[in-house]
Formats: sequence, structure tokens, C-alpha cells
Amino acid sequence: MRVGVVGAGNISAQYSRSLARLPQLQVTAVCDLQADRAAELAAQHEGARVLDLPGLLAADDVDAVLVLTLPATHADVALAALAAGKHVYVEKPLAASVAEGREVLKAAAGAGLRVGCAPDTVLGTGVQTARAAVDAGRIGTPHSATAFMTTPGHERWHPDPEFYYRPGGGPLLDMGPYYLTSLVHLLGPVARVVGASTRPSATRTIGSGPKAGSSFDVTVDSTITGILEHASGALSTLIMSFDIWAARLPRIEVHGTTGSLSVPDPNHFSGAVELYTASAADDGWVDIGATAGYVDSGRGYGLADMALAIAGDRPHRAGDELGLHVLEIMEAVQQAADTHAAVELTTTCDRPAAVEGTVDLTADLTEH
Repeated sequence: MRVGVVGAGNISAQYSRSLARLPQLQVTAVCDLQADRAAELAAQHEGARVLDLPGLLAADDVDAVLVLTLPATHADVALAALAAGKHVYVEKPLAASVAEGREVLKAAAGAGLRVGCAPDTVLGTGVQTARAAVDAGRIGTPHSATAFMTTPGHERWHPDPEFYYRPGGGPLLDMGPYYLTSLVHLLGPVARVVGASTRPSATRTIGSGPKAGSSFDVTVDSTITGILEHASGALSTLIMSFDIWAARLPRIEVHGTTGSLSVPDPNHFSGAVELYTASAADDGWVDIGATAGYVDSGRGYGLADMALAIAGDRPHRAGDELGLHVLEIMEAVQQAADTHAAVELTTTCDRPAAVEGTVDLTADLTEH
């Protein structure tokens, strides 16, 4: 699949490394508001050209558009690409609102085109190995999970962190997609949520780059908690925070009637999956090793999976309905926090197909 990349900011370097080694994908064009950044990214892919957005969307050698712009522009760029007859893969979140996300899905369905959405970290060996264990019944019937993202905030390292603390930002919209997408893979879609949030600090100080030492206002809540009731009846507890200096909380744990699973950081593609079972309690937590998922994967593997899915006429795993559902979960948790009332979700999705066994997409072009 020939790919045009729109947006050459910080995250593009991670995508570029994957796209350069995935035989399913070829970068043919790059667009960015800063021409020097676009040129730097294009130089990493033989034959790739720097184009403006209209030129990229009109290019005959672009089959799919990879959208790596700021979240507020995701829907606009995706809609323009779909109108131009291109498939779309969007960095998370799918859009800035559920309403915008619905427009994207409607346009894709009308055009007969695919829309994919990050995160694709869930396709790596970490979450996929955990899912394989859940699906095999190794913890019995899953009934609950916990998911914690705790950090003192991105302004310590990011040279332009203001957007993390403005509408469209915050810890839930920024990091929530990794955790919520993992929970949907593990426990299925969510039906109902409750939530609460707070904003301990009114300002933040930038810690790196040319603006180091300058302060800016925080206009969104920076700690948010939620309880998710899955359609299966399982419950998940969520904490997302930019206000916690240190914690010993696990990233994700899933608990069942006969055991528990410790799941690695869903912002990474791999990591140890540990199993505790009642029948082998004396063994404690046991690392079960990688048994499923795309090995040595990175950002962009969801797009490669989409290319294979188009060729094989099957649903892609980092799909648009999943992305919209995760976006609505985040909106619903914030709405519940604002109104102090439970919120019923209006979207749902199927659990994406599991990656069966461990698969190296850099060497294996067959369907999975």
C-alpha cells in the first residue's frame, strides 16, 4: 500500500522507523506545515516527495493517508482524504469529538473506503499474549480489571506541551486510548460509565526546549477516574493523571474467577505478562512468555494490518468502530465527571480478531 503522510511532528519519527521496514507499506509523499520537517521525513523513504495537502490528496501514487496532525484536525484531514478516494489511518484519537468521529465513519462507509485508528500497541506481544490467556480461560471468567496511568505531566520533557492541557488534551484523551483499547480487546465493549475529575494546578511550567521556564494556564482537568461497566458485566476501574509524581500501581491487571493477569504498559508493544492462578498459588506470579502478537512491532503496524486486511477482504484490527467506541468512552467518562451521573454509551464494537501466535510482519506477507 502506498502511503502519504500528513504531519511530520514528534510522533512521525516512530512511524517512519516502522514504515521503512514493513514490506506491506511504501511512503510516497509527505506533507507538513513546516517544509523542512516534511523534507527530513521524506528523505528517510526512497522516492518520497514533499507535497502540499491538496497535492498529496490528488497524487495517483497515494492509496492511503496516514494522519499524524494535532487531534483537533484529525477529522478534517480524514474527511478530505476520503473525499479524494484514499483510505485513512489516524493517530489517536480518531477525532476531537464523537460527533466528528461519526462523520468520518459515515464518509468512509459511503465511499467504500477503510479508516484505521491508533493505538496499534495492542497488536504487539504484550496485550495479545494477555488476551490469548484470557481467551484460553487461564484466569477463569474475567470479572474486573484495573488500569492506571500516573505521571507528573508532559511539560517536564516536551518542548511544546500546552496542547496537552487545553480542550482536546488532558490525560484521558492523551493516554486513555492505549488503556481503553486494551480493555476492549481483553474484556469487550463498554456499556455504561461513571466518573470524577479534578484540576490540582492552575498553571504548568515548561521544563525543556526554548520555552523552558515559562508557564501556561491549564484549562482541562488533569486527573480523572472512571468505572466502566462492560457489556459482558465485567467492571474496569480507571485512573488517568498528569498530577502524580510517583506510584507503584500496575499498568493493567485483569482478574477472573480462578486467577489474575498482570499486563504490561499498553503504550508499549511488548513486555512481561504475568499470571497468578489459584491452583498454583505457591508459584506466585509467573511470566508466561510471549505467545501471540506482532513481534518487534512499532507504530504503524496497525496500518500494515489494514493493508493486509484490504488485500484479504477481512476487517482490520485497528478499526474505525473500535476507535469511535474508545472516543465515546472517554467523552462519557468526562461527561459523567462533569454531571456526577452515570452515562450510557450509544456506540459499541466487536472485539477485534486476535493475532494468533507470534507473527513477524517484516518477514511474513501472508494473511493473519
